[in-house]
Amino acid sequence: MPASVVSVEEVRNSLPAYKRDEFDQGLIIIATSTSFSGIDILNPNRMNAAEIAEAANAQMHGLTGDQVIQRADQILRERRSREREQSIRTLRRLEDKYAKAASDQQQLARFTIDSARYYIDVSPYGAPEPVIDLEVTNSTDQAISELLLRGVLTSSDRSVPWVDESFYYVVPGGIEPGETLKWSLAPNRFGPWGDAQIPGDAELAVTLEGLKGLDEQLLWDSPELTEHELSRLKRLQEVYGGVALSRVE
Repeated sequence: MPASVVSVEEVRNSLPAYKRDEFDQGLIIIATSTSFSGIDILNPNRMNAAEIAEAANAQMHGLTGDQVIQRADQILRERRSREREQSIRTLRRLEDKYAKAASDQQQLARFTIDSARYYIDVSPYGAPEPVIDLEVTNSTDQAISELLLRGVLTSSDRSVPWVDESFYYVVPGGIEPGETLKWSLAPNRFGPWGDAQIPGDAELAVTLEGLKGLDEQLLWDSPELTEHELSRLKRLQEVYGGVALSRVE
């Protein structure tokens, strides 16, 4: 026969006084181990003894006071085990993502911008024409069809760049592994690159933002961890350092 509220009180009173707080906590753990409508588990002070007993009653099955405490301890152990398994799965996923992004960055770094220069030339029609000279080397193991680049044009007496713009260049015939090529690119003279105020000594820095293969698909473009993901990864590695695949500094 199911235990009643009175029988729960009797079980509690049968325990030594020093165990009753542990018994009370055990009842709450049992009562909140599954979802019960009408029970505010975030505000346990609002749960009176009758509510706790009613919620726990279905799982008590006539247990003694010590068995209630043991059952609550088992529930906590199982809960912690599930949380640990979930945390380790998250750790593995974040480590894999971190390692893949790092590996892709290493691959991209093998394609180098050896030199970059900006200047104004004169077109065949006599108009001033901006020019970007580039020399690049493909030390990857893939043939490259397109470069995604970012150009920043600055001068020492100016805090704001004259130009800060992403652009792309489709390589005629592609660039093979181990090959070094030089190009003279002609950005739109009616855009920011053609600004007549840009001084002749302006310095150009070009960085590589991405590469496309011969199938025109992006290569080595795994996303890096967000700040939130990186912070979470570090916390998980601190807790589960023994299972970590790679450390994040």
